Amino acid sequence: MGKTVLITGGSRGIGKELVRQFCKAGYSVAFSYWEHQEEAVHLANSINNRNGLFRSDAAVPIQADVSDAQQVQKMFEYIEGSFGTGVDILINNAGIAQQKLFTDLTEEDWDRMFAVDVKGVFHCCQCALPRMIHRKEGKIINISSMWGQVGASCEVHYSAAKAAVIGLTKALAKELGPSQIQVNCIAPGVIDTPMNASFDEETMNALKEETPLGRIGTPKDIAMAALFLASEKADFITGQVLGVNGGMII
Repeated sequence: MGKTVLITGGSRGIGKELVRQFCKAGYSVAFSYWEHQEEAVHLANSINNRNGLFRSDAAVPIQADVSDAQQVQKMFEYIEGSFGTGVDILINNAGIAQQKLFTDLTEEDWDRMFAVDVKGVFHCCQCALPRMIHRKEGKIINISSMWGQVGASCEVHYSAAKAAVIGLTKALAKELGPSQIQVNCIAPGVIDTPMNASFDEETMNALKEETPLGRIGTPKDIAMAALFLASEKADFITGQVLGVNGGMII
């Protein structure tokens, strides 16, 4: 039986490409979404209808707010019912971003950022781990950001939340090592996704020039890194932050 992966925030951007590539690699994929139902359903249909059959490497969309513990629990129960098995690989990709001066941030801005970007990781890990620990096998891949490593002006709450994901990754890797569970983190650089759609052409060109490889990253760049970390090739890698940023942060 193939392995089952849960990708949170899978309807758009990096998450969408993660869903595509993991299905292509033969995984059974469940993916969560919150607001973008039409995109989620279209993505699942485009994958599942390739041969007019429901394949083992299928994509199942699930609406869930990862900041809500009860919704996350129901999501895991739904996955077990749909696939007949639990989650073997968890990719915590769901996240929000916001550009705002620190002095303009509200408590609601701060709390919502941490609720989705940090508490969402907490909820999903807690639901995935009982089965992984029992089996002494499993992989958790957290999607952070290079701004979690070095900080970004006008994105203090985002940078702080993504830094928390890195700290969680390192600590959890130490705790779960004896159970043979690998926990790693990907820290993307500037990636061509809807999250960066607010940047004008001049800003994007400037960011491209700042990147030693001379281009903006693509969602596929992140998906390929995640496929590696999810594979047996990465069985001796844990607690690491893989920077997929074109050399912008070294």
